[in-house]
Amino acid sequence: MTNTIPDAAAQPTHEEAAESTAPEQTFADFGVLDDTVGSLRDAGIVHPFPIQAMTLPVALGGHDIIGQAKTGTGKTLGFGVPLLNRVVGPDEPGYADLPVPGKPQAVVIVPTRELAVQVAGDLSTASSRRSVRIVQLYGGRAYEPQVAALTAGADVIVGTPGRMIDLMNQGHLSLRRAGIVVLDEADEMLDLGFLPDVEKLLAQTPAVRQTMLFSATMPGAVVALARRYMTQPTHIRAADPDDDSVTVKNIAQFVYRTHALDKIEVLARILQAHERGLTIVFTRTKRTAAKVTEELTERGFAAGSIHGDLGQGAREQALRAFRKGKIDVLVATDVAARGIDVEDVTHVVNYQCPEDEKVYLHRTGRTGRAGQRGTAVTFVDWDDVPRWSLIDKAIGLGQPDPIETYSTSDHLYSDLNIAPGTKGRLPRTQRTRAGLEAEELEDVGETGKHTKNPGRGGRDRGEGRGGRDRGEGRGGRDRGTRPRNGSGDSASRNGTERSAAARANGDESADNPTKPRRSRNRNRRRTRGGQPITETPNKDS
Repeated sequence: MTNTIPDAAAQPTHEEAAESTAPEQTFADFGVLDDTVGSLRDAGIVHPFPIQAMTLPVALGGHDIIGQAKTGTGKTLGFGVPLLNRVVGPDEPGYADLPVPGKPQAVVIVPTRELAVQVAGDLSTASSRRSVRIVQLYGGRAYEPQVAALTAGADVIVGTPGRMIDLMNQGHLSLRRAGIVVLDEADEMLDLGFLPDVEKLLAQTPAVRQTMLFSATMPGAVVALARRYMTQPTHIRAADPDDDSVTVKNIAQFVYRTHALDKIEVLARILQAHERGLTIVFTRTKRTAAKVTEELTERGFAAGSIHGDLGQGAREQALRAFRKGKIDVLVATDVAARGIDVEDVTHVVNYQCPEDEKVYLHRTGRTGRAGQRGTAVTFVDWDDVPRWSLIDKAIGLGQPDPIETYSTSDHLYSDLNIAPGTKGRLPRTQRTRAGLEAEELEDVGETGKHTKNPGRGGRDRGEGRGGRDRGEGRGGRDRGTRPRNGSGDSASRNGTERSAAARANGDESADNPTKPRRSRNRNRRRTRGGQPITETPNKDS
């Protein structure tokens, strides 16, 4: 049976909940540890958001929870504060009384590397006055530092399923004492194919534990997972019953039908909008992300990128530079959409139309977070209009037929508050950001995306199954760009296939273009049983 805290008339409305938590209610009013309250206060966090205020009383009581809320509403501290309330650090009373001191007391399972970094950072902020050891475990980084951290002792583990299973199979990680388990962004783990791995991890935790599952959406497979592994969970939905839309109210959303050859010009003008702050540009493919970043950098913008073809060190370098303001444009594929929680993101641009409404919501949810206002702009190619119509219908945006827009369109300037006469290059006087190179590139001892990992048969599964960016088309082909000559890819591919076939047939000239190819019409000597055949003259000749 699932208990439910509904968001209907029996409970306070979203506005009433917000009013009841500010300014009277603080984290201290819920019985949170003084050191945790102090740590949050040091970071300027005093009053809980609605999802946190609704979650804390239930979670602090040790009950299982299914938390459902729109992205950007503060779910991390909703489970992080109760988790830290039950974890004991090495310098705190009761640590020596633990059954096995130094083994993980809590584990947070997340779908992406970027989200692991973000969640671990939030937990570290909330425990800055305590001695709790929080260890991150995710792919792309060397094993040795993570193994060393586990050997020294870890109280809270935050990681992705693939790397945790790797370390578990090698005997470095044990979850037998993890009495608190959190599944964050459960629907994304389902989409990435991590559900079997999550079940393996849950099977290694104690039978009696507190399980908290948080997700923006609740597909059937996530509900089935909750029923199987949770005990009478309380379902908490932080939503406004008067708000029927699934999009965030304080995000201004614009949809433009753009031409592929004009997109970069339109984007360059949007990036010069009045009062634009940090901006995330989303693409469907890795190749497009790299190309857009290169184009923007050449035009004078301080830009960096995050996508699957980059090493983990380069990805973290770009994200750190973005957080610190050294760059103000981050170009990312959808692999990063769940893990970027950066304050003051004012604009999100969907450079390529999202695959579906869930991707759209996760992308646009990077702005307008925690009550702030934001702007979301979506480019729709002519070929993507049918797909966009389905997305628009699903989210109820009311823009099924995007307006045709060019870099010279007057409505583009008026919609987004762009100064008239703005061109597609950033003036030199406005190039004030330090740039990506100003952020140090950390040597993380990368294993490489296709490098064999110890104990797992050779695949780093931090990117999702298949080792391929989900934005790519079938067979690993980038659908976002075409060869400039219109046939380069197929010509190259066919040439490669012919060469392979020639080698298979013993034709050495396939690998040596300077060696002349033997004539196909050369005379062959006929044999039978290895002996030459003497031909008899034709009687008719």
